[in-house]
Amino acid sequence: MFYSSAGAAPKKNRAYYEGRGEVVWEVPTDNKLVALTFDDGPDLENTPLILDLLKQYDAKATFFLIGNKAERSPELVKREVKEGHELANHTYSHSYLNQKTPLSKMKSEIKHAEEIIASITGQKCNLFRPPGGFYHEKLVNLAKEEGYTVVMWSWHQDTRDWDRPGVKKIVDSVLNHTRNGDIVLFHEYVEGKSQTIDALKIILPELKQRGYQFVTVSELLSNKKARMMN
Repeated sequence: MFYSSAGAAPKKNRAYYEGRGEVVWEVPTDNKLVALTFDDGPDLENTPLILDLLKQYDAKATFFLIGNKAERSPELVKREVKEGHELANHTYSHSYLNQKTPLSKMKSEIKHAEEIIASITGQKCNLFRPPGGFYHEKLVNLAKEEGYTVVMWSWHQDTRDWDRPGVKKIVDSVLNHTRNGDIVLFHEYVEGKSQTIDALKIILPELKQRGYQFVTVSELLSNKKARMMN
């Protein structure tokens, strides 16, 4: 347990939330499993191409959807479900929910996205990823109350594809660091021409050749290795 310098309360950092199972960055497992995640969609141009590639390599992924985009592209959301992918909540309007954000605003962003996704698919999401990766006690508690697990991504698997750093950099950031239980961060939508699709054309066959299986985040969580108890 980590404590503040005053020793009065635990320091609420990654170790604190990870230890309580309230926020997930990666999943300890002996199995060669990787969870590919895609934020900020659906996107009319990029999502169909991503889905085509995932289908080609028998890969399942988790899509963290923005509610107002799902509202505009329900057929893409339905396709994601039909092809065996997992849907997750990424707020209604991609709002950064920092500690100063009113609780009512946080709740509205999560609930509105949930309602849109449920109206399209008939399903409620179980996973939530805060835009920008902002997390704090108020948001984690709210997510838990609403029935969500907060999912981040492996720190060594942030492709930064949103910044369009070049296909090679995206590819290298994944292939040079892949470990069992990784959660890899990609984006369906980026400003400008996406480099993610061309990167996936290299990443997917290479990881498959290395023996990795691409699973949803929930499937990855179900393979979590039990920690040894003292």
